[in-house]
Amino acid sequence: MQTVLSAVLPDVPRAAAIWLSLLAVVAVTIAALLLRPGRLRFDAGARIHRAAMPSELERAAEVRELSRYAGEVAVAADRAAATAHRLRTEWLTAQEAVESAWTAYEEAEADVRRLTAAAALPPPRTVRTPAEYAERERFLHRAALAAYWRRELSVEQLSAVFAHQDGWDPRLHPVEQELVLRRAVRDNLAARHRAAREREQSAWRAAERAAEAARALREEAYAATRRRPEEQSSVLALIGGPEPEQTREIPAVAPKGAVARGRAAVPAY
Repeated sequence: MQTVLSAVLPDVPRAAAIWLSLLAVVAVTIAALLLRPGRLRFDAGARIHRAAMPSELERAAEVRELSRYAGEVAVAADRAAATAHRLRTEWLTAQEAVESAWTAYEEAEADVRRLTAAAALPPPRTVRTPAEYAERERFLHRAALAAYWRRELSVEQLSAVFAHQDGWDPRLHPVEQELVLRRAVRDNLAARHRAAREREQSAWRAAERAAEAARALREEAYAATRRRPEEQSSVLALIGGPEPEQTREIPAVAPKGAVARGRAAVPAY
């Protein structure tokens, strides 16, 4: 017994010190829990949310991707603006062509009215000989060719004149031939004005579409430069957050004939 006591007693102070240390640690832990109970609380929702959020490397990659996208959209917006400017210039040129064609048509119409009034008088009598008919034919050809070089007649009309078709009669008096020629010129200029008007309308629609595309790209480029990675939605929804309140209310129905408010998808002109 003395041998056992002599072997155990020297270790009692050491064991007592270890137990006292353990009791001190337990006491400090209990005191910390009592003073700040939420410090050591396990919040699964917060931890899962932090794990689901992108890391710093992923955030930096998103910033670079957004910067690259904003640059590409800005370049596309510049190109669209240049295209819109070019199409607007073409539309202005087409509009000037319409005005020139209308002016030429009005002058031709005035000539037709003047010659119509002159044709109401009886034409001077001339001797109807082969030489007279040959001279009338030469007059018609010269007048038609001069009108063609002034771009008042088309090549088809000039061919009809030399072929004596479509009402072109070289035996008519020069006054009557001039009236027929002026009417043909008026009809040709009227058709040219209609074609110029159609081209002007087509150029206007193309310019409007290009301008709308340029505006949309400029807005997208501006929004892309202000966009931040924080605006991107997280991979997982927040766990433990307040759930939206569900109701059984029936949504209000707009009255018949009401117009929806907001920006239209396609601008109306």
